[in-house]
Parts: sequence; structure tokens; C-alpha cells
Amino acid sequence: MKNRILLFTFFILCNGYKSVAQSNLASFTSVRVDTILNKKISIRAIQIDKDKLWYAGDKSRFGYYDFETEKKAEVQIQNDSLIYEFRSIAQNSKSVFIASIGNPAAIFKINKSDLSFEKVYSENHEKVFYDSMNFWNEQEGIAIGDPIENCLCILITRDGGNTWNKLSCESVPKVMEGEAAFASSNTNIVVKGNKTWIVSGGKKARVFYSSDKGNTWNVYDTPIVQGKTMTGIFTADFYNDTIGIIAGGDYEVPSQNSQNKAMTFDGGKTWKLIADNSGFGYASCIQFVPKSKGKHLVSVGTSGIYYSSDGGNTWKQFSTNKTLYTLRFLNKTTAFVAGKDKIIRIEFK
Repeated sequence: MKNRILLFTFFILCNGYKSVAQSNLASFTSVRVDTILNKKISIRAIQIDKDKLWYAGDKSRFGYYDFETEKKAEVQIQNDSLIYEFRSIAQNSKSVFIASIGNPAAIFKINKSDLSFEKVYSENHEKVFYDSMNFWNEQEGIAIGDPIENCLCILITRDGGNTWNKLSCESVPKVMEGEAAFASSNTNIVVKGNKTWIVSGGKKARVFYSSDKGNTWNVYDTPIVQGKTMTGIFTADFYNDTIGIIAGGDYEVPSQNSQNKAMTFDGGKTWKLIADNSGFGYASCIQFVPKSKGKHLVSVGTSGIYYSSDGGNTWKQFSTNKTLYTLRFLNKTTAFVAGKDKIIRIEFK
């Protein structure tokens, strides 16, 4: 399904898309929306790889969409009696990695060439719950999960994802009582070079920072709403190693648009609330637009999709769709958004 609408004063898009002021889209003059996957599936983890968009979803499924050839492929992991829900995805040049939530936990390594897969990590514990993962380089990657003891569960690979080892609680900062993470969009972890940021929520909303690929850590407080089980930081992104944004809010009060978004300009040490009492409410994913000097942002959440062209100070809604969870940019004019029963492509012209 394709829609192309010129932006004069307003435009209307299908699937719940609605008014956008032309001035808020800077130099963009039109938008095209394609629904590239439409089937009964829940997708919270997507990864762009050259000419493919990889995804991982519920009912033990993963697949890709080739946006050059429009070819689709999907695999359901069936050599295991368990049914997995995958909410984390990461990659290096040869493989895609997906991690499941819940007990037992599992990480699968997928060969990009033939979609063959193998389980490279498993863990059994009533509290185990992995939320997000990413790679620093070809050999080194990280996955994080909710606390089992008094720290976040952090897995590290140093051999290209073939083996994963859990850091001891003695080597990472302790969490506060009721502090955890959220598997909402695979954006709890951000990596830039050797630097890593992990965000938390619940009774505390903080940022865990490592400058050396997980060997040492510092932790910083944030002004994001906290104190309840479903409050805190659900998503983060960094434009570079100094400019970053965190967002989330109160999942149980999705319309609350105060204390749910904040910016840093010092690499995550300090955070300042932005657009308080305005813009979007609960957000599951937020991303910087590439090559926008850290000024253009897009958020996805239960209040729809919002866009900012001034560093998050003001926001304009251009979708009312409440069932989209995660977003990634292919380039400065093309983004993919996934959620309940669909993946869409948005092209800004």
C-alpha cells in the first residue's frame, strides 16, 4: 500500500496518519508510506543491514525484508519445544543475533547467508528476562536483562557471538530496589565506538555508562518520572558521544507528557527535561534523524509518532497509530517502523 501526499498546510496519511505542519518538517515537501509487512505478528526488534531489514518477533519467528528486491523471508524456530518471544536483535557482518524474553532465556545466532541458526546461550531462572542487545564491533557485543540479584544482568561476547559470559555483580553498579529495564524496542542499549549507555526504569530511572566496552561502569541519575513499576526510561539514542536523548514515561498513564523526555550534552552525565507538559506521552522508541546535527528526532509510542526539528523542544504528531513500537532510520529520509501486525516504511521527500 502506497500513499504520496504533498505537504501544503496539512496532509492525511492512511493507517491513522494525520496533520503535519510543513514548517515542522524543515525541507521535506512530501511523504510516502509503504506497508511492507502485514501479518499477525508482534515485532519490537528490527535491524537495518545494507539492503535488508531484519526483524525478530513473537512465536519463535525471525525474518527479513529486502528493500532492494522486495523479497521476504521468515523462519520459525521449531527444533525446540519452547515458544520464544524475541525482543532483542543485533548483528555483525556475517550473523544476526536474537534474544528472547522470559524463562528460559536464549540467544540464537543466525547465518545471514542461509538463515540457518544455532543456540549460543541459554539461562534458566525464574527472574531471567533479557531486554536489549548490541555490538561494538565484529567480535564484541553486549546484551542486558533485568536483575536476578542486585545488578542488571549483563552478557558480553568477545568472540563474534559464539559464546556469551555474564558479568559478575561485583563488576557492575548495583541497582536500587525495584529498578529494572524494559524490552519495549531494543533501545535500552546505545553504543558509539567503545562507549555504551544502558537505561533503566521502575523505582529508579538511571543511565549506566561504560567508556571501555563494559569493563568499567558509572551510573547517573535522571529527571525522568520514576517510583512505580512501569515508570522510567524505556528508550535512548545518542547522536554522537555527547548529545543524547532518553524517553519513556508512565506506561500505565500513557497520556502523561511531563518528566518523560530529557537531553544530555555531556555524554550522559547530566540530563535536562525537554518539552515538559507538551509533545508525546509514553514513548517506547526514540531516534535521531541521521545527519541532522542532533536537531531532528522521531518518537514512537502509544500516543502515535511525533517529529521534532528543533532538538526536542517542540513536537508535532503525524500518526495516531498506537500499535507501533520501534523505529530505525536507513538514512536521513527513510525510516522503518514495526509493531503489532505490521512493518511500514516512511520516506520523507
